[in-house]
Amino acid sequence: MVQIREFAVLESESICVTPGTIMSVDEKTPNPIDIHVGNRVRLRRKFLGKSQDALAGHLDLTFQQVQKYERGLNRISASKLFELARALQVPVAYFFEDYDDAEAAPAFSPSRSEQTVHDFLATPEGLDLAEAFPRIKVPKTRRRIVELVRSLADE
Repeated sequence: MVQIREFAVLESESICVTPGTIMSVDEKTPNPIDIHVGNRVRLRRKFLGKSQDALAGHLDLTFQQVQKYERGLNRISASKLFELARALQVPVAYFFEDYDDAEAAPAFSPSRSEQTVHDFLATPEGLDLAEAFPRIKVPKTRRRIVELVRSLADE
């Protein structure tokens, strides 16, 4: 039996190593990639009009597990990500789209308006508004809603 006597520190993540265990010192902080993937799962699920319970049924999970995935609290295995992609009718790469990884694409920076739209659609209210707004057929009513939102935002 080999006994570990040292501990390792990875870039931006503290690791505590004791005989037989390796664990993150800060286990309660979700990884940013897990949060991003979870947000994309929630966004697509809501876009399709599926409940967490319905999605969980497709994946043989509980709705609580889907909640944890969507919050980034639990990591999604490769096989479960594949199943999620099939259930949500998207390619696996969809879950990683728009992830701001400076190392992977140092020359790319989303525009301010693009980031604003992404942030807006990542909220439950934003997604609801984005789905409902185009169904308003009267242009004058749509303009009034935009004016109302702008005036509320300026308060």
